[in-house]
Amino acid sequence: MNVTIEGQVFDVQSGVSCRDALKGALSGKKFKNVVACRCNGTPLDLTATVPADTTTIEPVFADSPEGIELIRHSAAHIMAEAVQKLFPGVKVTIGPAIDSGFYYDFDYERPFSVDDLEAIEAEMQKIVAAAHPFTRTEMTKDEAVALFEGMGEAYKVEIVRDIPADTVSVYRSGDFVDLCRGPHIPDTSFVKAFKLLSVAGAYWRGDEKNRMLSRVYGTAFADPKALKDHLHQIEEAKRRDHRKLGQQLDLFAFHEDVAPGMVYWHPKGMLLRTILEDFLRKEHLKRGYELVQGPQLLRREVWEKSGHYDNYRENMYFTVIDDNAYGVKPMNCVSHMLIYKSHLRSYRDLPRRMFELGVVHRHEKSGVLHGLLRVRQFTQDDAHILCRPDQLEAEIIGVIALVRDLMGLFGFDYRIVISTRPEKSIGSDEDWDRATNALIGAVATAGLSHTINEGDGAFYGPKIDIKVTDAIGREWQLSTIQVDFTLPDRFDLVYIGQDGERHRPVMVHRAILGSLERFIGVLTEHFAGAFPTWIVPVQARLLTVTDAQNDFAMGARDQLVAAGLRVEADTRNEKLGYKVREAQLEKIPYILVVGDKEVEAGGVNVRLRNGENLGLKTLAEVAEMIRADCQEPFKRGGMSYSFS
Repeated sequence: MNVTIEGQVFDVQSGVSCRDALKGALSGKKFKNVVACRCNGTPLDLTATVPADTTTIEPVFADSPEGIELIRHSAAHIMAEAVQKLFPGVKVTIGPAIDSGFYYDFDYERPFSVDDLEAIEAEMQKIVAAAHPFTRTEMTKDEAVALFEGMGEAYKVEIVRDIPADTVSVYRSGDFVDLCRGPHIPDTSFVKAFKLLSVAGAYWRGDEKNRMLSRVYGTAFADPKALKDHLHQIEEAKRRDHRKLGQQLDLFAFHEDVAPGMVYWHPKGMLLRTILEDFLRKEHLKRGYELVQGPQLLRREVWEKSGHYDNYRENMYFTVIDDNAYGVKPMNCVSHMLIYKSHLRSYRDLPRRMFELGVVHRHEKSGVLHGLLRVRQFTQDDAHILCRPDQLEAEIIGVIALVRDLMGLFGFDYRIVISTRPEKSIGSDEDWDRATNALIGAVATAGLSHTINEGDGAFYGPKIDIKVTDAIGREWQLSTIQVDFTLPDRFDLVYIGQDGERHRPVMVHRAILGSLERFIGVLTEHFAGAFPTWIVPVQARLLTVTDAQNDFAMGARDQLVAAGLRVEADTRNEKLGYKVREAQLEKIPYILVVGDKEVEAGGVNVRLRNGENLGLKTLAEVAEMIRADCQEPFKRGGMSYSFS
């Protein structure tokens, strides 16, 4: 049969393995880097027979994203085998590849600790060196149950029984047997660079009512250099951890015994947040948005109408008032629907752009809470646009322009992913085609590239996801632009068209920064706590050498504050070196030293947080420097900064 491999057509004999088919088509060096393949898009092991209807075979190379995922998944199997050899009686559960590596959950008589990792790694190295092949066996569910019952693997038995299919696949490598869909790398020697990273507790199936397991995390790459770079990134991420910096900079705190997953904003953190919120309000008003606000509690009936009660209630909080059930809002869209519906709208009234810095509550399991990045109460920079179908593309273009400006302001690189219609969806083909083409057209008009994530849209409409890259190369999902065909129907939203008839508007959900809490967490790590001067809570601090300069320092502070700057004066009876070090640890951009010479000259000695000394400057010069520093990131995007 004729099969296309990397753009060339080859005659592949029936019954041959994928390995042999690729070996005849690829150079020796290239073939050695192949870990699996796709036949007509279906992932397969290299030992699999090429299916009779195959027209294309795509090799999966070790250093490709898919290849790295396979290496990590196989590394999880290797780790599980090592653990079972070292700790007799341990039970295995699940061990997937994840974005940054892999993990495996174990049930053992004691929790594993970081002290166990070195021994596990050493045993893994032996298994890798042995080059055990990964072999696949398909069997009935009953056979698999009997197999794992005989091994004493109760968790695997439970998983098998939950699988709806009649047959399952099992992989063997060395002495280890695991239930797995596959595919896997050819043998254990393909895991050339790995590292075990940490241990944690995890409930079986994520349910707090179940047994606590030991989760061991690791990572693996196709080559040692990639692993070294990743480990460096992990160390840098620890240095930038927003939880540590939040405490160091006195921005926020958590009191898990009182309000788990909810933030206590300290004065400096609240000031930073308020500066960000005020900026967002001004930007939205400039771009034609209306500021709105909905209540925190809405009757259960409205959540039933919106579909949240059926599809999202496990993540909601409910209460009863005067015998009526209420839900605390997890999203702002319902209130915005009701605001739109408060008036009969004409086609001339559209688009309506409603913006709310809306506080929402979503119940997250305690095990996934993580500083500002995963909380139960947060504020969204949430907007809903209701427009005519012919206005949709122009509205998306406007949202993308706002995304570009804000991401550029904070120095984030980003990429755009468009998710299209899933198998289960509502709305007509015409609706989906129009909306998807509007998203693609808007991105093209903006001169931006994008990738398509086929079938990953919501059931109620296609969407754009904006994924930003921070200063150390990590990717974060921030902005979302989502077309919705459902809510306008559920809430019977209409406008009167030019023909005098009622028509259904198109709805766009969009959040640019997403959760403000999460964004501030990302921003803290992106800048390692050294925030841009325009948003930092304290832009400058005056430091006196002795008490003799206190009056001058206080007067200078008042003068700079009157100029619209955020300035403090440290007049404590402490050594100057101590005060300077403290200001540097707090990452204050401008450190203004006041001694007798400065008082006599009527100025201050300016030091930057990076240690550079600018020497004696007048207060007017200091104010101008800070103003220029604030304006710089705005100028890059053609924006402006207000000191009011």
